[in-house]
Order: sequence, then C-alpha cells, then structure tokens
Amino acid sequence: MANETLHKLVASATPLPIENIDTDQIIPARFLKATTREGFGDNLFRDWRYNADNTPKADFVLNNPTYAGAQILVAGKNFGMGSSREHAAWAIHDYGFRVVISSFFADIFKNNALNTFVLPAQVSDAFLAEVFKAIEANPHTQITVDLENQEIVLENGVKESFAINAYKKACLMNGYDDIDYLLSLNEEIKQYDLAHTNFE
Repeated sequence: MANETLHKLVASATPLPIENIDTDQIIPARFLKATTREGFGDNLFRDWRYNADNTPKADFVLNNPTYAGAQILVAGKNFGMGSSREHAAWAIHDYGFRVVISSFFADIFKNNALNTFVLPAQVSDAFLAEVFKAIEANPHTQITVDLENQEIVLENGVKESFAINAYKKACLMNGYDDIDYLLSLNEEIKQYDLAHTNFE
C-alpha cells in the first residue's frame, strides 16, 4: 500500500449506528490468512454483509447502493473493541473508507487505523447523533473532515472539533509511516549530531 496524505476530505458517509462493534465483526478471524494489507475489503463486515450462501444481505447498509462510494464510515459508540487485529483497520481502508467517525474507539483499533492511514475521528455523543440525523435526512450529504483544523463540518454548518496526537497528525498529512517520519528529520538529526560532537 502506497502511503497516502490526508488534509481535508469532503465526502458522503455510510451510517452504521450500532454500538460495541468488535473487530471480529469488522473482519472475521477466518479471513486473516493473508499477510499483505490488500484484499480484506471484500470481507469487511462479512457476516453482516452476506448470507451463508454468499448472497448479499439486502438490508445491510454496505449493500445499499445509496451509499456506494462513501469514504466516511459513521459508527456507534465503542467502535473497534475486542481483539488487537490490525486487519480490521486494513479491511476498512481496503474497502475505501478514509475516515471513521464515532463517539469512542478502542485504543488499539485507533492506533491500527492511524498506522493504516485511516483517520478515527472521535466526537461527542451529541455530535454523532447530529451526523446520523444529517445522513438520515439526506443520504448523499457531504461531510467535511478537516484534519489540519481538526474539525468535522456538516452541510448545515454544525461542526465539532476532534483531537489527534500531533505526531500522528503530521504522519497523516505528509503520508509518513514511522520510518518516513524519522527520515524527514534527517537534516535536523545531522545538525544536532554535529552540534554535540564537535568539541574544541
């Protein structure tokens, strides 16, 4: 997966107003055999998305063409709980989501998402309710996720800020993984080294 950058995303969203979604629902354990990050999107929410005969479940939101192409997933409170499997974040990214909005994320999922260039934007319960309300009123509503200013803005102007670790924010905005970030500081490291090794 090539590293991506994220500054401001304006996109439609898929609503999944279910609380306590665990990583085994996001990507069931039987699909964790691959060692690369690609191909997991086909099995995102597999058991909610497909019947036992592999036919799509008509009433599951990812099978609703209204939400095709959405790049934002809006989920209920406590998203990504359960196991530490990073494949859950891989599946979300591979499906095409770049941002997940919820009022609470499991810590391990949050870190896995950031390492996968998916922004987990945590908002208040009240604002999350406003997001669901906006999508219900207009399934094609555009939601602005402004990483630089750390805020989410709805079409009606209602907005809320979200927190993010400054280091992870820099990585997302520049497309850096941990190694890329260190390499970006190479010149500063050299100057520091010179300043601390040239004694007279």
